[in-house]
Amino acid sequence: MAYTKMATFVNLPSGSWRAIIRRKGRYISETFKLREDARRWATAQERAIDKGSTPKKTYIADKTSLGHLIDLHIQDMADARKRVGRTKLEALLHLRRTIGETPYAKIDRQFIIDFGRARARGGTGPVTVGMYVGWIKLVFAHASAVHEIDTKLEPIEKGRLALKHLGLIGKSQERDRRPTQEELERLFAAFDNNPWQRNPMTRIIQFAIGTAMRQDEICQITWSDLDVRARTVIIRDRKDPRDKYGNDQRVPLVDITGYDPLGLIEAQRAIRTNADNRIFPYTANAISAAFTRTAAKLKIDNLHFHDMRHEATSRLFEAGLKLEQVALITGHKDWKMLRRYTHIKATAVHAAAALLPTWTDPDD
Repeated sequence: MAYTKMATFVNLPSGSWRAIIRRKGRYISETFKLREDARRWATAQERAIDKGSTPKKTYIADKTSLGHLIDLHIQDMADARKRVGRTKLEALLHLRRTIGETPYAKIDRQFIIDFGRARARGGTGPVTVGMYVGWIKLVFAHASAVHEIDTKLEPIEKGRLALKHLGLIGKSQERDRRPTQEELERLFAAFDNNPWQRNPMTRIIQFAIGTAMRQDEICQITWSDLDVRARTVIIRDRKDPRDKYGNDQRVPLVDITGYDPLGLIEAQRAIRTNADNRIFPYTANAISAAFTRTAAKLKIDNLHFHDMRHEATSRLFEAGLKLEQVALITGHKDWKMLRRYTHIKATAVHAAAALLPTWTDPDD
């Protein structure tokens, strides 16, 4: 039987202890303040080597919980200078707050099922439950691929599949809610007559319908990215399912939806300051909160600010633009996604038909 050398421990002049492992062709060492800590670490690493696993440095070996894996993922992204998106970061931090202390070794199929059921009982929708399970799987995969931490992805996937069969994970319901002009006028009047309303919500809503921009896109466009002569503006890092960052798009500002985007931008010049280069220097959260609060006060049911993007896209089609032209404005890379926005009104069909020549029999 081959002789297996045991770990050695060296008492350093500083009083610390260095554990040195030479085992089965592997060499690894770490320094600890206490000899007992060095011994425990060495025992764990020797056991890992005997099982054929890769020995781990201390900063990896002490990662035992889901929260540790989440922190490791966020830190690695920062070190690589890859920005973590707002939605992803909020979800990861929420997971760390709620179940972060759970040892990652205990996150198995049943844990994922129980997690999804608990979220559903608390009112979380199928899309959000699926998103959370996806983020858990992501940090597990990252820990395994980047740091060789022994995480298991198959139980998470089995749990996700079970939740899907239970109806607790699913796709979002496509909304077709469009505001009526009467609802819009009521909203405009409420905002304009509210002395406590600081953000120009009427102008922002009209701009959203004029451009089909999302609320965070409205809040990020800048004066330096505006080309008045070409009637275009650049949206930086526009949302994309494949890769958001670096996805800058030059978007035409067209006046065919009932609200002139460039005219609304010019109205913003009166409040322009040198301190903020943004055309609409507000926050997406403030806009969403003001819209939701006012719509509820007016008893306008089931209307969200994001529905203005739907309304804008529908109006672009009703104005007669082609699919590829609408996609250039809305930023859709997959044109199939635009089909859900083509809830064109019957009156618009009559208007478009009036511009077409009358059919004649080619044999006449």
